Amino acid sequence: MAKTLEDIQKLIRDEGIAMVDFKLTDIDGRWRHLSIPAERLGENTMKYGIGFDGSNYGYAPVENSDMVFIPVLDSAVIDRYAEIPTLSMIGDVRVIDLPDNRPFDQYPRNVAIRALEYMKESGVADQMIIGPEYEFYLFEQVKYRNDYHNMSAEIFTPQAAFASHEDDNNNGYQVLPGAGYHNTLPTDIRNDIRSRMCMAMKDWGVDVKYHHPEVGGSGQMEIEVELGDMLKLADDTMSAKYVIKNEAVLDGITATFMPKPLASEAGSGMHVHMLLFKDGQPVFYDKDGYAQLSREAHYFMGGLLSHARSLCAITNPSTNSYKRLVPGFEAPVTIGYAMSNRSAVIRIPAYAKSPESKRFELRNPDATCNPYYAYAAILMAGLDGIKNKIDPHEKGWGPYDFNLYTLSEEEKAKLTGLPASLDEAIAELEKDHDYLTAGGVFPERLLKQLIGREKAAASKIARLPHPMEFALYYDL
Repeated sequence: MAKTLEDIQKLIRDEGIAMVDFKLTDIDGRWRHLSIPAERLGENTMKYGIGFDGSNYGYAPVENSDMVFIPVLDSAVIDRYAEIPTLSMIGDVRVIDLPDNRPFDQYPRNVAIRALEYMKESGVADQMIIGPEYEFYLFEQVKYRNDYHNMSAEIFTPQAAFASHEDDNNNGYQVLPGAGYHNTLPTDIRNDIRSRMCMAMKDWGVDVKYHHPEVGGSGQMEIEVELGDMLKLADDTMSAKYVIKNEAVLDGITATFMPKPLASEAGSGMHVHMLLFKDGQPVFYDKDGYAQLSREAHYFMGGLLSHARSLCAITNPSTNSYKRLVPGFEAPVTIGYAMSNRSAVIRIPAYAKSPESKRFELRNPDATCNPYYAYAAILMAGLDGIKNKIDPHEKGWGPYDFNLYTLSEEEKAKLTGLPASLDEAIAELEKDHDYLTAGGVFPERLLKQLIGREKAAASKIARLPHPMEFALYYDL
């Protein structure tokens, strides 16, 4: 990765780069971009930035919506998806001010940076290490309509069982729903493109751990990356989604991180592994603790579980998110923690045994989240747990070392569940968000803007007739 402007300019000359593309993150977690001729990238770009209107990115209005984008030099990578030789860079956003421009406190990357600063100020740790797991579906084709007289969606993939009589080139090697996990060739028809995705992700500085078919037999995939610094992994999450989607397009197919595109298949989550370090030493390890986790680790889990319902509005911000968080598909629905139990919101991997790898994973997030906001919110919830010494065992949240799905209805009634809808999650965030605003990490106006956008989306979906309603009610 380039470290100086001179490095970038040399790369431009050596590779014959014609355009430099700047990628900015909007409030929803989508990349937007603008490009300049490569010869225009100079000292003034780094000092004064590139101006743009931030009000079009979904953020709450500020006294001055004119902002500047400042490139992050070591993010430079050749964008192989552009026809013209193009260098891609992410960056930070500042509000134009005198005498100096100031960081825009609502910009996702700045929120993540501030969360890490708050962590260091707390004295708890000086580094947060995370490892997200990217689950997604690959389809041959997707069609959908939302006209007032036609509401429909249709998906096709030759791998799915439903394609056995629909595909003219059918070879008979379809996969039943829920039977896709680690399938090999010839049923695993997407092995080569996953490998290409991983090689392309490496070019973008994303360290891949492995890839494989996931449970969903109709084309679900997973690429897992190595653990790394929280801010870098937030950047990498944006890069990984960009690469995966564009590699799919190059292959003539389509990729989606939508949590629940198919009703009878497993949903796609983005489990987040996490651990803290201070002065190079692991904060979460204790050889005598439950699952060899320290008291601080338990308090951190306590914070996550205490705020799990409001946290969902940040980590699971779409109406579709809650179609995944239902029993029967290995998705967590109950607030609790356990060793190696995939039915708990927090799972402690048994295979992570060394002090440096001792960690746990939060299993409810999905990739419709803005990763900068999501990872920052997770950190803030955990730090609140340490600050207030929230013991998850004393709160009755576990350990649940048994399958929560097999409990009797009477026993299930004693448990606390995640929100069943985006509306529920929004209501929880409205009344429980002080842990996010601590230290000025999440500005109040940003949370109000996020809540307003989610309410609008939930209201819009609630008003639309659903095709299933015709099956249930048309003849009444």
